Amino acid sequence: MPPGHHSFRRQDESADALFYAQPRFVTHIDAGAIAAVTQLYREFLPPGGSILDLMSSWISHLPPEIQYRRVTGLGMNREELATNPRLNHFVVHDLNRTPALPFGPGEFDAATICVSIDYLVDPVAVLRELGGVLKSGGPLVITFSNRCFPTKVISEWLKLDDAGHCRLVAEWLASAGNWRSVEVLDRSPSQAGGDPLYGLVARSTANVEKE
Repeated sequence: MPPGHHSFRRQDESADALFYAQPRFVTHIDAGAIAAVTQLYREFLPPGGSILDLMSSWISHLPPEIQYRRVTGLGMNREELATNPRLNHFVVHDLNRTPALPFGPGEFDAATICVSIDYLVDPVAVLRELGGVLKSGGPLVITFSNRCFPTKVISEWLKLDDAGHCRLVAEWLASAGNWRSVEVLDRSPSQAGGDPLYGLVARSTANVEKE
């Protein structure tokens, strides 16, 4: 579906910069779901690598015992990003205004998008850009739950259940055209009443490195 299609409209179409102008120093999923995100990062992000935390905020949920060469955050609120202790560098950038990423080809070893992909009005363009700034084979870990700001999430997301969300994100990755080996993972904690946690992991096919 092209950008601007009704599936990508939101209840609140005002500028995202207004919505994110005030910092929100809160977590958007519970402790069990956060631990599941961290475990996925532990499994898939390369220690010592250069990591891009896309749609970042004041916390990145990276494993505390693992060091990375560089962690770069891209998000909407400067105060949140400046507070994030894991970021070596950050960029304030509105992906819904400009999907193009201000990074070079193959600049990163891996990337993350945590509980945010449902806010993108052109997710295919952003995912295509993201594939281009990762090294070939670099993993992308996308995580989400069933919580959101309903006025800012795209309308299609609100119509679907958890399984539908997984299928939709997989479709976006396929449409971007530069991802392979997509895995859909249900890492929902077992405790009753806890937030569910779903992950999709894909590998970039862009920037094939020459021998």
